Amino acid sequence: MAGEVPRVSGVEERGQARRALAQVRVVGSFLQLRWASILVVAIALATYFAFANSAFLTGSNILVIASFLAEVAIITAGEVMLMVCGEIDLSVGFVYALAPFVMYFAWNDAGLPLSIGVLLALVASAIIGLVNGLVTVVLRVPSFVTTMGMAFLLYGLTLTVSGAFPVQTPQQNTRFAEVMGHGQVAELLWAVAVIVVVQVGLSYTRWGLYTISTGGNILGASEAGVNVGRVKIANFMVAAVLAGFAGILAAFRITSIDPTAGGFDIMFRAVAAAVIGGTALAGGAGTVTGGFIGALVLAILLDGFTLEGIEAKTFNMILGIAILIAMILNVTLQRRRQQGTL
Repeated sequence: MAGEVPRVSGVEERGQARRALAQVRVVGSFLQLRWASILVVAIALATYFAFANSAFLTGSNILVIASFLAEVAIITAGEVMLMVCGEIDLSVGFVYALAPFVMYFAWNDAGLPLSIGVLLALVASAIIGLVNGLVTVVLRVPSFVTTMGMAFLLYGLTLTVSGAFPVQTPQQNTRFAEVMGHGQVAELLWAVAVIVVVQVGLSYTRWGLYTISTGGNILGASEAGVNVGRVKIANFMVAAVLAGFAGILAAFRITSIDPTAGGFDIMFRAVAAAVIGGTALAGGAGTVTGGFIGALVLAILLDGFTLEGIEAKTFNMILGIAILIAMILNVTLQRRRQQGTL
């Protein structure tokens, strides 16, 4: 009859119900990921700044975001590993500043090839991480105190050996310099490679399992035969090496080695990225992928605020708010996961 509302058959109703249930399951599975919420935030921020400023999505500005992102993301990968096993390193920003000078002096004063200088800088970084780990594990000094002291020691050492003056990065405008970060795309590719390798190590290797076990239940891990001290020391070394590597890449990118570079600023950004990305400060949980997305959020915020002409102090306020919101959200989601309501 005219005007009669067409009825939906039972088959169609069941089909619609199944599709709705499948969508709910997909969303639920996505929210199970520790970094899911921060990925949504990153997309939302990028969308906002793209509409707010037409320059945001230009090729040149994407490279600027990449430069903000790459070095912080590399350091974040090391901090995530340490935080997952229940420790933290506050000295990574000063390893970041010292490593390029080790490379420079090996090349300039010792006459070694620049590639050997890079390797020696990474070895020096590993030794710093080893010292941090031994003091923390063997002498049982809290890592916060250990690495705080190391931070000031390295800062003074860097200023002393450099005379508090910057130097030019060696072999500028060479293929080696381009590969080592002078090209901003190369620097981002290094960052992505580091994130992939460390995340695979955390998720799919015995080392990663031991790291998570050490941070989640150190007594249980020890009783199960895990050498928790060795795990922590190894992760201190990883964090320091990645910080030194990030500093070398930065030196090639800006063609200058600055003794005041890095410091507490880049360290706090790396820790903030890890926390925003879902890494638990208490240890036992976190992902390197989440840390990378956290670093991306910070890079988008910093670049977007710069384009909008917002001062740095406002950025720091927003960063503090972002950390608080991220922690509240992560704790809430974790509680719901444990209760089985998510």
